[in-house]
Amino acid sequence: MTSPDSPSVGIDPSRSTPALLPIAVDVMGGDKGPLEIVAGARQAAEELGVPILLVGQREEMGNTWGLEVLEATEVVGMTDDPAAGVRRKKDSSVVRAAEAVRDGRASAMVSAGNTGAAMASALLRMGRVKGVARPAIATVIPVPGAIPTVLLDGGANADCTAPWLVQFAQMGAVFAAERFKLDEPRVALLSIGEEPGKGSALVKETHALLADPRCLHAAGRFIGNVEGRDVLSDRVDVVVTDGFTGNVVLKTLEGGTRFLIDTLLRVMTSTEEARRATNVLLPLLLPLRAELDPESYGGAMLLGVDGVCIISHGSSSRRAIFNAVGLAREMVTADMVGRIRESVAKA
Repeated sequence: MTSPDSPSVGIDPSRSTPALLPIAVDVMGGDKGPLEIVAGARQAAEELGVPILLVGQREEMGNTWGLEVLEATEVVGMTDDPAAGVRRKKDSSVVRAAEAVRDGRASAMVSAGNTGAAMASALLRMGRVKGVARPAIATVIPVPGAIPTVLLDGGANADCTAPWLVQFAQMGAVFAAERFKLDEPRVALLSIGEEPGKGSALVKETHALLADPRCLHAAGRFIGNVEGRDVLSDRVDVVVTDGFTGNVVLKTLEGGTRFLIDTLLRVMTSTEEARRATNVLLPLLLPLRAELDPESYGGAMLLGVDGVCIISHGSSSRRAIFNAVGLAREMVTADMVGRIRESVAKA
């Protein structure tokens, strides 16, 4: 279980990282401003021993505490068109962060800014792993009392083909195996029923491909279709779907969780009797809240690009950035890009 101040699940703070290049942190991305991002990066540098490269407008960073800075004069805002913004604003922080990885100045990039811009920058500057048709966003979904579920694609590709989904399954299995130390991740296809004949034409075609035991090349084990309710269960480790559906699932879960927490808080403070009961229940509920908190996981990884790219939520606090940097380090030391390259090559 992850405590509120602990690094992300699966990250070992004691793991040594010899010769690790700095992790480029896009300071200008995020709703809470550059100072919050810098604070999280500084904490990661101090507590995890990770070298940091702050990327952005130096005058907006405040005290950088001696961390290395890569100046970038432009910002791709949350309302900017991602692809156009990346092409037009070549000196933006998110573009410079991706270039730092491409040029060997940084080992990974972390951004809590415009998600589309982070994806476009990684894709255009780092390029795709050879053989990867489309990169996919792998998002970790907390499952209370069990290993989290990896959902992909979380929004990189609204329209998909069956071979793309098969490749998402391969990459997702490799990611889950390393991230959560699984020998044989259970991979499933999101559908409207468990039966192989259920679902859209895309789902049926993908199911037929994944049903071939050679398809995942021992990276994981295909267990068939699952439904939306199974995403928050311990039945499956990796759930594969198109980016449109995946993003809707993620936003629905986010909204539902927020609604549930807000409702509980309102009920728990509604009467004097309820407040007394809350004093008893709150210590029991706090660990669950920590386990469900997405900031414990730092961010999502963009799988399939030729470099480690961690995309954090726009509302990320310093704690989320701390965990995102930790995740980036873990994926670099695990050679996640190399492992995905090997898995795709086998296909």
